[in-house]
Amino acid sequence: MNSRKIQFIITLIILTLASCQTENPLPILGSKPITDFRFLNQDSLVITNKTFDDKIYIANFFFTSCTTICPAMNRVMKDIFDDYQDNPKVMLLSHSIDFKYDTPGRLKKYAEKIGATGNKWQFAHGSKSDIYSIAEQSYMTAVVEDVKVKENFVHQGYLLLVDQHQRLRGAYDSDSEEQIKQLKLDIEKLLEE
Repeated sequence: MNSRKIQFIITLIILTLASCQTENPLPILGSKPITDFRFLNQDSLVITNKTFDDKIYIANFFFTSCTTICPAMNRVMKDIFDDYQDNPKVMLLSHSIDFKYDTPGRLKKYAEKIGATGNKWQFAHGSKSDIYSIAEQSYMTAVVEDVKVKENFVHQGYLLLVDQHQRLRGAYDSDSEEQIKQLKLDIEKLLEE
């Protein structure tokens, strides 16, 4: 295992442990806010960091043709969407890692299929370099295009909590009921800050 993979695994362990704290304020993960971005959403409209100004948001990385972790991950995102439907301070942002196939039109069909209506949940389409760069540099998550695997992509199923100042505050395994409960508690904690 190379040193980059070891460093990445250590970072994930730290993020997971940090996201499970309940008594203290949530840690600020990373040294900088989320990098400025500019993507097209499911309505072919430009979304940027300003779209999320003064909002708490939950981000993830997925692709619409994924049959492994994405459907379960987006069911959790849909639960959060439903729970906070009436709260204007909470948004969701799903970045597609399939820059070729997941056009804004395809993202729109996907959003409609899972019941993500309105502008609370944004689905982002961007270039490979922009999406993969923000995944690694801002969200500290792994995204890899790999033609050797069945669906051509390898990515993590983490839901990433970003605060009103666009700082990463937690990473939660979407496959863990305990971590999803903690995510919901941490959303409430940020709403009270």
